[in-house]
Amino acid sequence: MKNKSKDFSIIDKELTVDGAISTKGRLTIKGIVKGTLHGENVIIAKEGAVYADAKVVNMTIGGTFEGEIRASEKLVILSTGNCSGKVACKNFVVEAGGIVNAEVSYVTSQDLKKKEDGKESV
Repeated sequence: MKNKSKDFSIIDKELTVDGAISTKGRLTIKGIVKGTLHGENVIIAKEGAVYADAKVVNMTIGGTFEGEIRASEKLVILSTGNCSGKVACKNFVVEAGGIVNAEVSYVTSQDLKKKEDGKESV
């Protein structure tokens, strides 16, 4: 039986991170992140704010996001969420009350991989 990683990280309120973040597993952001963000499952809590270029598998926005998101699987904007900038994702969900002020494009996982490899732009 394989032992799956249960990595979990949190950037708590009153904490500001300015720079590059790369994480596996789940990251919950209750504070402020500025810079670049690479992760698997990122959750921006209602009190959290991210001003970054983000490349993730899944992201849920309950707070504020400004920048560029490339989500290879799913992007969810909760009713308390506010997303602005540029979005490229495979699956996109916006709950009633969620705010999206972004350029949104649908891409497949293969499209995102090609962009990473520099072969094609999204």
